[in-house]
Amino acid sequence: MSDHDFVFALDMSDPAQFDPMLAEVARAVFVHVGYPAAAAGELTAALKAALLKAAAVSGQRCTLRFEARAGELQMVVSCDGGGEWRTSRPLP
Repeated sequence: MSDHDFVFALDMSDPAQFDPMLAEVARAVFVHVGYPAAAAGELTAALKAALLKAAAVSGQRCTLRFEARAGELQMVVSCDGGGEWRTSRPLP
């Protein structure tokens, strides 16, 4: 992983598309930061569960945000102004 920080956010409006889109986007981000395949799979599953739960409770329009800063990758899911789900992991 380089020393560069970044923010990548994605707005999604169709829960039916979460699974294929999420897998592709999450894999690209996790490969970019250098996570091994097992960690990437675990984080992708956690993001998918958070998106589906948030969409069911708050609505269909959701935002997924990845932020690499200060040696950490933060991931945030929010849907239609509802509560946020957050997790973070140290960068490799």
